[in-house]
Order: sequence, then C-alpha cells, then structure tokens
Amino acid sequence: MAQQKSTNYFDPKNNPFLDPKNNPFLDPEKNPFLSADVSKMFGGYGAPELKELMDSQRKNFEALAAANKTAVEGFQAVFTRQGEILKQVMDEANATIQEAQAKGGKLDPDAAKNIDQIKDALEQAVTNMRELSEMVSKSQQEAFNILNQRVGEQLDELKKSVNK
Repeated sequence: MAQQKSTNYFDPKNNPFLDPKNNPFLDPEKNPFLSADVSKMFGGYGAPELKELMDSQRKNFEALAAANKTAVEGFQAVFTRQGEILKQVMDEANATIQEAQAKGGKLDPDAAKNIDQIKDALEQAVTNMRELSEMVSKSQQEAFNILNQRVGEQLDELKKSVNK
C-alpha cells in the first residue's frame, strides 16, 4: 500500500489564500500593520519586573486554590445534606410501610389521608430541592467572589506596574 503524500496547507504554493497576490491582508503594501514597527508602538512601556510577575502569578494560584477549596467544600456539604435527606425519606417510607403492615398490608381506607401523605411528601421534596439549590448557589457565589476579587487586585497591580 502506497503512502499518501500530505499537503502542507501553510505553503503559499498549496494554499491560494496565503499568496499575497490573492489575499490583500498579506500584502505589506496594502496592509500597514504588516510593515509597522511594533517596538515603537510599545517602546514607552517597560517590562514588569520578574519578582512582581511571579508574585502576581502566585496570588493567582492561591486565589484559584481558595476558590476550588470553597467549591469542593460546598459540594461536600450538598452531598452530605443529600444523604441526610435520603435517610429521612427512607425512615419515613419505612414507617409508612410498617404502619400499613400493622393494618394487614392495606392502605388507610380514608383516601383524603393518603392524599395528604402524598402532598406532604411532595412539599417536603420541593423544600429539599430548594435547600440543595440554595446551597449550590451559595457555594458557587463564594468561589466566584474569590476569583472576582483576585481579578480586581491583578488589574490594580497591572495599573501600578504600568504607572512606574
């Protein structure tokens, strides 16, 4: 079986869009940005000091680690609460089953009581879902606030560095 020859699409001979004759954006005479001296554009700005740059990156990693820790702790709290809710539901279900078994395995003949039990269970489920949703939202907001604060600090650091 013969090997196929791969085409280099970055070669102007194989790609007409990379030929300045076909693409005016690649023609230095038609595109002033290709012949511009970038060093003159940014010549007035000094490079940040390495220590400042390293400190800034260290703070970024610390903020990211704190945000991740907050998020993980929040999710652990949610999982713990889900376990508690599940245990409560199972205990209530067992109590209902034992009550029905005590009556010979039959539901209460009063349909209104049965409907009230179902209604109470549904209301409790909605309350539990709302509680879990609020826990997740709070955890995410705390993690976001940590990162948002760090972004603000970093922009202040950059502004201070540029003004030097």
